Amino acid sequence: MGKLTPSRGLTGIVTAAIVIVALFPILWAVLNSFKDLMDIVTPVPRFIFTPTLANYQQVLASPAVLTGLANSVAIVGCAVLLGAVLGVPAAYAIARYPIPAKQDIQFFLLSLRFLPPVAVAIPLISIWIDLGLYDTRFSMVMTYLLVTLSTIMWLSIPAFARIPKEIEEAAALDGYGPYEVFWRIALPVASKTLLGAIVFSFVLVWNELMIALALTSSNSVTLPVIASAFTSMGQEVPWGVVNASTVLLALPPLIFVGILSSLLNSMVKNK
Repeated sequence: MGKLTPSRGLTGIVTAAIVIVALFPILWAVLNSFKDLMDIVTPVPRFIFTPTLANYQQVLASPAVLTGLANSVAIVGCAVLLGAVLGVPAAYAIARYPIPAKQDIQFFLLSLRFLPPVAVAIPLISIWIDLGLYDTRFSMVMTYLLVTLSTIMWLSIPAFARIPKEIEEAAALDGYGPYEVFWRIALPVASKTLLGAIVFSFVLVWNELMIALALTSSNSVTLPVIASAFTSMGQEVPWGVVNASTVLLALPPLIFVGILSSLLNSMVKNK
């Protein structure tokens, strides 16, 4: 165990301060979700209060919230699944095989992240209306697939490119075909980066609001759209309900990360 020095102590203090500053808004939102409105709007912040579940009951009792949750799970789940199934093999092919205009493809993937949501939403509204698919889960999945596919490919290409070619060449000498090299060698080695890419794309589309507001009206509204509506409930903002909806909105990504991490860890161990 290393000796504690002033520099290490200062580093630890600075790190702790950064962690506290980063986590405090999350902790404050959780606390406020268990408070009555009077405890939230009081001029002096209250850390000691009588907790209540009324805010969560009001959120979960809303049919709109349940509809938004079902739509978000279906739409985001399909978009991320399709993005991973199509994007990860495509990223491996771009990283490993001599594809023409490889640099142009990578720049195009990156340029998709430059576009503001409103610039994408406006032409998509016209396209989906003309096709009769406006405000449907299919149109939302296809729209979010543009985000998940480009994000997963953009982050996965460097992960596969960093794998030493000697490992794959040795596997090929042992009789592994291209599919086996990808599935049994490249995928487990790059699994941690791929996990980050998939989780990042999930968080992007799960929390996406502008495109969802533009492309949905009633049938396919997602949970962020429903959560944003709580801030316009009359003249007095129900801050407890808003914080409760925020906490509930943050839970599915955490659950998704845990499940995906467990699956990838078990896959790596089995390989």
